[in-house]
Amino acid sequence: MSMEMDDSAPRRGPRGAQGGADKKGGSSVRKRGFTRRKVCRFCADKTLVIDYKDPQLLKYFVTDRGKIVPRRISGNCAKHQRKVALSVRRSRMIALLPYTVTGA
Repeated sequence: MSMEMDDSAPRRGPRGAQGGADKKGGSSVRKRGFTRRKVCRFCADKTLVIDYKDPQLLKYFVTDRGKIVPRRISGNCAKHQRKVALSVRRSRMIALLPYTVTGA
């Protein structure tokens, strides 16, 4: 018996029935709209100072679960992200910011 492909049967690539689909389904071609580049707020405003004793400023860089917001989300440059992370850690040590959220 010979293994011939029937023309009516769907052809499958090396990925099987998925085609090139990503995990969520749909096509693998991604369309991205124009997103405005985030600017480091500390580079833009030279008067802002990163201080571990200022929890109001640092609260912007901490999630509701207590994690430090990554640089690609916050828009900080590498230099200021390191200073923010250090200040958040220092602020946690003297109990100005929580390590984690308690309760719910």
